[in-house]
Amino acid sequence: MKKSALSILAIFLFSLISAAGAAEFKVGVVDLNKVMEQSPQAQEISNALKKEFQARDQDLIAKAKQLKQLEDKLTRDAAVMSTEEAKRLENDIRSRRRQLTTNRTEFREDANLRRNEAVNRLLRKVGEVVSQIGEEEQVDVILTDGVAYFNKRVDLTAKVLQRLEELAKTSK
Repeated sequence: MKKSALSILAIFLFSLISAAGAAEFKVGVVDLNKVMEQSPQAQEISNALKKEFQARDQDLIAKAKQLKQLEDKLTRDAAVMSTEEAKRLENDIRSRRRQLTTNRTEFREDANLRRNEAVNRLLRKVGEVVSQIGEEEQVDVILTDGVAYFNKRVDLTAKVLQRLEELAKTSK
C-alpha cells in the first residue's frame, strides 16, 4: 500500500515537473520524527505528562509492592496459618490483584489518550508552521513521511524546528 502510494506520488511529482516545463519546481522535505523528538513543544508535552501521571504511577508501584508482600506472607506463613486465615488472605490477594490490573489498564488508557491528544495538537501546530515556511520559501511540495532519500538542500526540518522554538519562547 505504501509503495503504491509512493509510486503515485512520484508519478504526480514528475508530471508536475514536466508540466511546469522551464519553470522552477521547488520541493522541500521535513523530517517529522526529528521535529517530534526535538521541538521544545514535544519536550514540554513529555514533561507535562510525566508530571500529570507521576502520582498515579507511584501509587500503582506502591500497591504492587503491597501485593507482593502479601503474596510473600502467604507463601512464608501458610503452614502456620489457620485454613480460614489462609483463605481470607488468598481472597484479599486475588481481589487486590484484580484491582491492580484494572488500575494499570485505566492508567495506560488515560496516559495514551492524553499523549495522543497532546501529540495531535502539536502535529496541527507543526502543519501550520510547515505551511507558513512553504509559502515563505515558495516551495511547491513539502514531503514528510515515506521519503527514502533527500538532499540536504531541500531539508526544511531545521527551519521548522527553529520556528517552533521561536513560538515556544513567545508563548511563555
